[in-house]
Formats: sequence, C-alpha cells, structure tokens
Amino acid sequence: MVEQKTKEAKAVIIDGKDLILGRMGSKIAKRLLMGEEIKIVNCKDIIMLGKKKFLVQRYKEKISNKVVKQGPYYDRSPADIVKRSMRNMLPYKNERGKLAFSRLKCYNSTPSTLLNVEKEELKEVVLNEDTVFYYTRIGELCAALGYDKHMRK
Repeated sequence: MVEQKTKEAKAVIIDGKDLILGRMGSKIAKRLLMGEEIKIVNCKDIIMLGKKKFLVQRYKEKISNKVVKQGPYYDRSPADIVKRSMRNMLPYKNERGKLAFSRLKCYNSTPSTLLNVEKEELKEVVLNEDTVFYYTRIGELCAALGYDKHMRK
C-alpha cells in the first residue's frame, strides 16, 4: 500500500493590480511547476500590453471565427482569461502540467476570506508607465467583449 503524504502547504496570494500578464505568467508558471499553490486576486486589474482597440478586435476574432456550437469556447471573465493564459504557459497536456495547473486559483476581485491575508508583491513585473505607453486592463477588455460582472466586488 502506497502512503500519501499530506502536506499542509500554505497558498501564496498574489495581488494582480498593475502586473503585466505575460511577465507575471512566466514567473508564476515556474513556481507552479516547483509545487507551490498560488492564488491570484484582482485579475480584473492585470494589464495586457497593447492598445485596447486591437486587443478587443483580436479576442472578438477568436470568439466568432469558429462554428459556435462546436467550440473552442473562450471565456469573457477576467479570471478565466488569466487562468487560460497561465495554462498555455504550462505543459498542461502531461501529468506534471495538469497537477501544476490544479494548484492555481484566480479571482476577479479579492474574496472576503482573503481580505486580511498578506499578499505577495512581484516587483519585477509591475507596470512602469515611463517605458510602456499602450496597455489595457483585463477588466476593460472583458467589458468590451460583453462581460458585465467585472465591476462587482
């Protein structure tokens, strides 16, 4: 009989406010593969680099380009967009990637259970407005795609 070790691993909570999606994803994907459990809060405030007009056009083409009944299905929620982009940075088709992806949780805003918990800051992926001119928050992108719950707290 194989004995499974139960390890009380504390989840790392990361506040997504003003973090750049791609840079944050590469850091978090590495940590997920190492075995950490990570929760990302405030996904609606995460930043995608690029002009809003072109990002909305690209996502609308993804959504309506295929036969709607057969998929692929693209979510319009900020947390689901962040989660899918994190999935694409992991080897999600093998067992190691599936386990890493299951250790990730994303929230549109901060849940009441995580309000008083200390949040980790990723200083190296914060938006620098002196060097980046065109950016869009994921909440704005989702609102343009038709998601109306992004303003709820």
